[in-house]
Amino acid sequence: MKARARWVEGMAFMGEAGSGHAVMMDGAPDYGGRNIGIRPMEMLLIGLAGCTGFDVVQILKKGREPVTGCDVEVEAQRATEAPKVFTAIHMVYKVSGRGLSRAKVERAVTLSKEKYCSASIMFGATATMTYAIEIDDDELKTMAAE
Repeated sequence: MKARARWVEGMAFMGEAGSGHAVMMDGAPDYGGRNIGIRPMEMLLIGLAGCTGFDVVQILKKGREPVTGCDVEVEAQRATEAPKVFTAIHMVYKVSGRGLSRAKVERAVTLSKEKYCSASIMFGATATMTYAIEIDDDELKTMAAE
């Protein structure tokens, strides 16, 4: 796996992944940026959410669970002194489907957190990791609309 960040101007960098995709990153105006891109540390949290979300959906699909949606919200605190690593991360998994098994969703989240999500495991080295699970049952919404 390869990636690079190329300085554009000010504090803006174009991040390019080995897969050919690119994203603009920039610093806050307080640090010389123009606010034209996402902050690099925000990218790390987005990567964490995507990594664990990918695992959860894949595990549920392999288990033939009728998953129709998965949002992972991440909130983090950082150290006050450099290096300002993440010290606490809380994730909220919002999983939807028609008649999902809560036990299977919880198992998928646990497997992601403890075995499959490289990002979760790396962040766990410096941060206290917590999570919550919310299940939105599409079946109940359908019955309520009738």
